[in-house]
Amino acid sequence: MNQEQVIEVSNVFVRRNKQLVLEAVTFQVRKGDFFAIIGPNGSGKTTLVRAVLGLIPLDSGEILLFGSPANPETRARIGYVPQTHVFDFSFPITVHEMVLTGRMGRKNGLFRRYTDEDNIAVKKALSRMSADFLGDRPVKELSGGERQRVLIARALVGDPDILILDEPTVYVDTPTEEHFYELLSSLSKEITIIMITHDIGVVSRHVNRVACLNRRLFMHESDQITPEMISSTYGCPVDIITHGDIPHRVLERHGEDP
Repeated sequence: MNQEQVIEVSNVFVRRNKQLVLEAVTFQVRKGDFFAIIGPNGSGKTTLVRAVLGLIPLDSGEILLFGSPANPETRARIGYVPQTHVFDFSFPITVHEMVLTGRMGRKNGLFRRYTDEDNIAVKKALSRMSADFLGDRPVKELSGGERQRVLIARALVGDPDILILDEPTVYVDTPTEEHFYELLSSLSKEITIIMITHDIGVVSRHVNRVACLNRRLFMHESDQITPEMISSTYGCPVDIITHGDIPHRVLERHGEDP
């Protein structure tokens, strides 16, 4: 396995509105990882992502991207899909035109025109998300799952080295969720992926490394999730999905056997 560190987080503390949100967080992301950070709502996951991207200040600690503190050059190497939509899907443009806006960061000058190279990059990004057929469709006609795939394509169109996804299935319906994760698994063979999620069930089936976060972060060099790993994170009975020849569900006991 390639051991090159692309993100290094060292003893990071972050306070928001005087409340401690991240405490002594330390971990590394290696090139080629499909890395999951799991935890309950309000555990600091989105704050951690924003800190990694250099969008909020640290109270103490250090974060390095590709060996350097976050700066415009290093941030340009990261594609980010936030949990909340940052794009107005009622806007009267096509999917191709929307994904094309992801190339704006590569333009020198506000009014510089897009090139054939930009349009080719859009088609490639849509293809990577199995969304080629959506190119000419108005964005307002997309389903939740299609919107999410298109948003990821928009993040990929700049050819980043790392893709960060904050709750990527929040707008994906259950019947298409597994196919969506299969797309991400395939994509992870080409690019380093960090996925922020509270959905424990799908993680061990797709990722290669897991961290649990609830203000403090607990790192696990494995794709296996056990009750012991996350009891300190969730603080409640744990529902775990395992997989093998016959997928099955293992539940923590809620009390004494009858």
